[in-house]
Amino acid sequence: MKRLRRWARQWAIAVALDLAAVSVFSLVYNLATQGAVPAPPGLTFVQTGDLRTRYVEWGTHGSPIVLVHGFVESADTWSPTARMLAADHRVYAIDLDGFGYTQRVAPYSTSHLTTQVLDFVAVMHLTRPVLVGHSSGAAVVAAAALQAPGEVGGVMFLDGDGLPLSGAGHPPSFINPYRTTLLRLVLRSDTAIRLIYGITCGPQCPALDAAGVQQWRLPFQVATAEPATWQVVGTGIPALSTTQLGRLATLASVPKAVVFGADDPEYSPGAAANTAALIGAPTPTLIPSARHLTQVSSPATVSAAIDALAERAGAGVGASVS
Repeated sequence: MKRLRRWARQWAIAVALDLAAVSVFSLVYNLATQGAVPAPPGLTFVQTGDLRTRYVEWGTHGSPIVLVHGFVESADTWSPTARMLAADHRVYAIDLDGFGYTQRVAPYSTSHLTTQVLDFVAVMHLTRPVLVGHSSGAAVVAAAALQAPGEVGGVMFLDGDGLPLSGAGHPPSFINPYRTTLLRLVLRSDTAIRLIYGITCGPQCPALDAAGVQQWRLPFQVATAEPATWQVVGTGIPALSTTQLGRLATLASVPKAVVFGADDPEYSPGAAANTAALIGAPTPTLIPSARHLTQVSSPATVSAAIDALAERAGAGVGASVS
C-alpha cells in the first residue's frame, strides 16, 4: 500500500510539472506571437447594416449570383468557380461576419448573417440574384430566401444540408492559454494548413502554393480575428431546423438545387437526396470523387449547375421534386 501511495504521489507530481511546463510554454509562446497582421491591400468593402462587408466581384454582364462561403472559409474560396461563372454572370462573393476580412461584429448568429446577405443584395442593387451557399452557408441562403422570397431568384445548397451538426450542442471550448497556442501553432504551420486543406478538399484539388496557404491563413491573423474566432465557435455553425428548411419547398417562385461531392465525408451517402426532397429541389447533382470543397475541386461542374439554376430562375420556373 505504501508503495502504491508513493507511486501515485510521484505520478501526480509528474503530471503537475508537465502541466506547469505546458502552461509556461503557452504563456511565453502567446506573448511572443501576439499582434495582428495587416490585411492585404486592394480589398473592396461595402457597408451592409452594422457591418463593413468585404466582397469580391467577377464579370460585367448577365444575371447576378451571390456566393456565400461556409465555416472557416472566405470569399476567396470561390475564385475557381467564380471565374468560370463570370463569362455569363455578374458574380459576387462576400466574407460572412466572423470570417475573411469583413468587420467582425457579434452576434455571429444565423439571423445576423442572413441580414448581412440581404443587406448586401439591397445595397448592391441586385435584382433577384441566385444565392449559392457552401457547407454551413446553405443555411444562410435558405434563411434569406425564407425571409425575403421576392428578393431571391434561386437557391443552391452546395456541400451543405442547412441542418445543425449531428450530436447537437456547441463544439467544446478550450481554456486559455491553450486554445490560443493551438490556434497559432496551426496557423503558423504551412504543413498543417496544407494537411487540413488536402483532407477536406481531396485528391482532385490543386496543391496549395505559398499564396494559397496565405489565403487560408491571413483572415485569422488580422485585427480582432482571434477573439472573434472563439465567439463564432461558441455560437455554432449557421443552421435551420428541418421544419424551417421544409418551408423552402412551398416557395414555388424560388427554384432550388442541391450539389454535393459524392465522397464528402461530412455527410452520409443519402444526405444529398434527403436534402433535395426536403427543400423541394430536383434530383441532386453528385460529383464523382469530390469531397467537401467542390467549388475548388470541381469548378466546371459546379459552375454548370449554377448556370442551370440561373437559367431556371431567369425563366421564372420553380423547382419540383423529381
